Amino acid sequence: MYQVYPRSFQDSNGDGIGDLTGIIQRLDYLKKLGISAIWLSPVYRSPNDDNGYDISDYEQIMAEFGTMADMEQLIHEAQQREIKIIMDLVVNHTSDEHPWFIESRSSKDNPYRDFYVWRKGLDGEKPNDLESTFLGSAWQFDEPTGEYYLHLFSQKQPDLNWENPDVRNAIYNMMNFWIDKGIGGFRMDVIDLVGKIPDQKITGNGPKLHDYLQEMNAKTFGGKDLLTVGETWGATPEIAKLYSDPKRNELSMVFQFEHVSLDEQPGKSKWDLRPLQIAELKKVFSKWQTELDDQGWNSLFWNNHDLPRIVSRWGNDSTYRIQSAKMLAILLHMLKGTPYIYQGEEIGMTNRVIQDITEVEDIESKNMYIDRISKGYTKTEILASINAKGRDNARTPMQWDNTENAGFTTGKPWLAVQDNYHEINVANALADKNSIFYTYQKLIELRKNYPLIIWGSFELLTNTPETVFAYYRHYQGETWLIVCNFSNQEQPFSLEKTTTKTIIANTEKEYFDLSDRILEPYEAFVVCLAR
Repeated sequence: MYQVYPRSFQDSNGDGIGDLTGIIQRLDYLKKLGISAIWLSPVYRSPNDDNGYDISDYEQIMAEFGTMADMEQLIHEAQQREIKIIMDLVVNHTSDEHPWFIESRSSKDNPYRDFYVWRKGLDGEKPNDLESTFLGSAWQFDEPTGEYYLHLFSQKQPDLNWENPDVRNAIYNMMNFWIDKGIGGFRMDVIDLVGKIPDQKITGNGPKLHDYLQEMNAKTFGGKDLLTVGETWGATPEIAKLYSDPKRNELSMVFQFEHVSLDEQPGKSKWDLRPLQIAELKKVFSKWQTELDDQGWNSLFWNNHDLPRIVSRWGNDSTYRIQSAKMLAILLHMLKGTPYIYQGEEIGMTNRVIQDITEVEDIESKNMYIDRISKGYTKTEILASINAKGRDNARTPMQWDNTENAGFTTGKPWLAVQDNYHEINVANALADKNSIFYTYQKLIELRKNYPLIIWGSFELLTNTPETVFAYYRHYQGETWLIVCNFSNQEQPFSLEKTTTKTIIANTEKEYFDLSDRILEPYEAFVVCLAR
């Protein structure tokens, strides 16, 4: 799977904003990479309060991205290249400009009133102290009817009331509208929140959540050759099995996020930073690799539109950018699960360091800045957190070549292009047979040809230095060994076993003898062990 964030992928008309025609122009590049499907971030009609995750019409295309005819052409052109389009399904909330909400807020007896979550205040106070993910109360007073509506995200993103069967059926009709257009499935935004019971302050994994998903499955994608992946922030392996066990008829797989919280201080927010401990990363990955077993299915990812660039975050984006990016790719893609590549990851794009809040577009980062300034944090402290974790890091325009604006647009880009595009770009990557791109291409090809990568069991090597992440994959009598030096220091590694071949590596070395080796910084290799 390859995630395209349309606003930043390719602009075809010079307005500085990526669009559907731009994606079509780049499909041959994605075909060359070898992907099977594109996860397309939202392209529905939206006022863009939260970059398209606030939808005002599910069956229309945002004008700056193009038309429905462009969308239909994208689906068709992708199919011609054996690539499926996976739509981003945002059904926990809509925009406050959606016709349903405009009707809902107009009067208490409107037929659409119960499409959203409305509550009376308590003695002039908010219904309870639920907080928005974007900071502040999750309740917004609405003057026309004198009641509060729930918004777990922005005030312009009112939450839908999934307890209302009319809401669910309207959503299922919309999903079938897209299925009929030939899409390959859905990535389901914060789907773990749709079972919320706000009066009890239950948001994630509510008691009716799985009933709703089974109903959705039966009324939309069930029985069809479609992929579904749920964004499930609160999932444990046991919960993930509920979502993704094929016998339960819910989803194909989940996104869980335990590993991406490892560089934040426990019990605090993502902005409160601490160094990644490789021992903790091993523990989390091992848990998900072993405890899901064959009952559930996991997604594998380092990056997405909400996360910083992995080579800047946990790799080394200066001295060892290429080496560490390849190591991170090899480590992840050899695990059990479905790998997701975020646009630009395959060429080693990096975070963009900012000097001032005026350079920020992301609503979450802006809100955090205002909140922390009011609490006495220094500007330097806040910008350090934004440079490490801000969502704009992932959203800088795709770097295609070394022409102006990295070949993304002939106009002024909506978000500044990263300064290093002269060096880091697709054209350079394709011209260099040792580039990060070709490591990703080979990893994709290997997965298509070796069932061991898909079905093999996982076994962590425990007698290694902390920063050496090594594991076995076992399948039908065959064993592969994956070894990754997750540091910028040389590390010892020794194993008294012989190999039959090297599958992939980020060095030119031979790996027949594994005893008493010294691993280079970020060295990574995969070998098949002799039986």
